[in-house]
Amino acid sequence: MAKYGQCSINSAPDGTDEESTPLLARVGEEPAPPQCCSVRCGLANLMFLGFAVVYALRVNLSVAMVAMVNGTSGQPMSNHSSAEECPTHASTNDSSSMEQLAGVPQYPWDSDTQGLLLAAFFSGYLFTQVPGGYLAGRLGGRYFLGGGVLGTALLTLLTPSAASLGVPWLFTLRALEGFGEGVTYPAMMALWACWAPPLERSRLVSLAGAGGNFGAFVALPLTGAICHSLGWPAVFYCCGTDTLTLTIILVSDDPRSHPRISERERDYIITSIGKQGGSHGWSVPVGSMLRSVPLWSIVVAQVCSNWTYYTLLTCLPTYMDNILHFNIRESGLLSALPYLGGWFCSVLSGVVADCLLERKLLGVTAVRKIFTLTGTEGLLLPGMFLVGVSFVGCAGGLAVLCLTVSSSLSGTSAAGVFINQLDIAPRYAGMLLGITNTFGTIPGIVAPIVVGHLTKQRTMAEWRTVFCLSAAISAVGALVFTVFGTGEPQSWALQDTETDTRGDTETDAKEERRVR
Repeated sequence: MAKYGQCSINSAPDGTDEESTPLLARVGEEPAPPQCCSVRCGLANLMFLGFAVVYALRVNLSVAMVAMVNGTSGQPMSNHSSAEECPTHASTNDSSSMEQLAGVPQYPWDSDTQGLLLAAFFSGYLFTQVPGGYLAGRLGGRYFLGGGVLGTALLTLLTPSAASLGVPWLFTLRALEGFGEGVTYPAMMALWACWAPPLERSRLVSLAGAGGNFGAFVALPLTGAICHSLGWPAVFYCCGTDTLTLTIILVSDDPRSHPRISERERDYIITSIGKQGGSHGWSVPVGSMLRSVPLWSIVVAQVCSNWTYYTLLTCLPTYMDNILHFNIRESGLLSALPYLGGWFCSVLSGVVADCLLERKLLGVTAVRKIFTLTGTEGLLLPGMFLVGVSFVGCAGGLAVLCLTVSSSLSGTSAAGVFINQLDIAPRYAGMLLGITNTFGTIPGIVAPIVVGHLTKQRTMAEWRTVFCLSAAISAVGALVFTVFGTGEPQSWALQDTETDTRGDTETDAKEERRVR
């Protein structure tokens, strides 16, 4: 029986009950194996690349929509149009009526139709969150993560054909893409339940999740450039042929079954996580989950914060085009800048959060709440800068600066509420993220439709309402989590009534490899 830091892998120190021993208290006294070139760090980097592809597939329609829509049809006539409020840039042609290459179609979709199509992805995305989290927590997450994104990429290839068939076909295709991609984030959390030591949890999960911001940062300007140079159908062909995420199948579901991990790193991960992490049995305490106040505080915070995130993710290129009159290349590039800042701050916040825990300056609950308060868009500086966007008028550079600062600061929430599922119930983290992400996806459906309804006249005043509403909603979520959230493992998560044979099977396989 291997030992690490005077602790048995299979028992708690000093003969105490491991189920009741806090995770942070069980981390070995010896220094942890270095993260550089470690298997757990390699897993985080692979997930980073995978989620970069996830978000590239998710946002491509947001920019391509500007080129897909024939700006001369279906636009409202108003004496208070945005054209009277903000002048067109001297170097910018009207991208609303942007000419495409010969043979590339454009469609007369009004703002309501555009909002409906942008929301279609999320209408499918929410249905596979809980099933994906449950199955990934039981069977392992690597195939769910890689397969979900690969299927979405292949469906993306059909987007131009679906658009030519009509709005119902394109809506259905985007919903199917969301259906396939819905398993990805719960699968990620199920993997980290087996791989992330408590004192490295923030940095590993935030690094992996930062791939989303990086993917948006790369995809938004690249999509604009492709639309301008090759026509909008090329966007979906380029994204659909990207099979980068297949590399995720090269990892193992937990350190016990990984063929190349060092014994020191494997024992460190298993010992520090203990029995509270890992996979769960077929039965789960659903009733206790639904009665858990900390879980519902995560749900509320995620729903409220995602309202702002998805509003910007899906509608910001439209704001750049209709109000500030940037052309499609400028619109894609400037829309991407907020995600560059969010990427940097989310990775940095994970490192800072773990340092605070390692040095015992703050507890887990305090760390999660502080990073949620400073990071969720609706409170403190992020909310101020978001509201400021609507009051800078036609100063495009200043508007982009406010959006970039707001999104950068909001990136710190990556070390807050968005990984709290691993704190309160490591074993069921995949399913919990499926539950919270199911509710958190609702803004992805509703927000684009609401924005489309609120901005029918394409005026600055309408967009001011959009930004102020987003900031207010996010503030509510941050306050709820601050009052009711916690970083302590919940009692219902400390017991598994069904014997989980999967761990025993993998242990036997490991021993057999050693004998061989």
